[in-house]
Amino acid sequence: QVQLVESGGGLVQAGGSLRLSCAASERTFTNYGRNVGWFRQAPGKEREFVASISWSGITTYYADSVKGRFTISSDNAKNIVYLQMDSLKPEDTAVYYCAVSRYLHTRDGALYNGWGLGTQVTVSS
Repeated sequence: QVQLVESGGGLVQAGGSLRLSCAASERTFTNYGRNVGWFRQAPGKEREFVASISWSGITTYYADSVKGRFTISSDNAKNIVYLQMDSLKPEDTAVYYCAVSRYLHTRDGALYNGWGLGTQVTVSS
């Protein structure tokens, strides 16, 4: 089954930083696309788009709520995509997921594959 693996979550105080990692096999990228997106889902809320990156790493796209605070990047040699999260706020608390798509910078989660189990990010005030 296609699945990416997220890691790096944890508990941090408001204003702090975390770096999330998203790892996938080459087969996953070959079969399902090389554009990677990060999403998050807070308790009682719908899943929302956070950021995406083309596999070349040349283009990135962010939700307005994280623009200027989060940075998405890729290490093609390791097949890993990172999400650097700075200036974290309590409203960033959620389970964060990554997935792959054949579509570049789409915010539609239905166009992504390979959802992992996610990694919990908790920001205390």
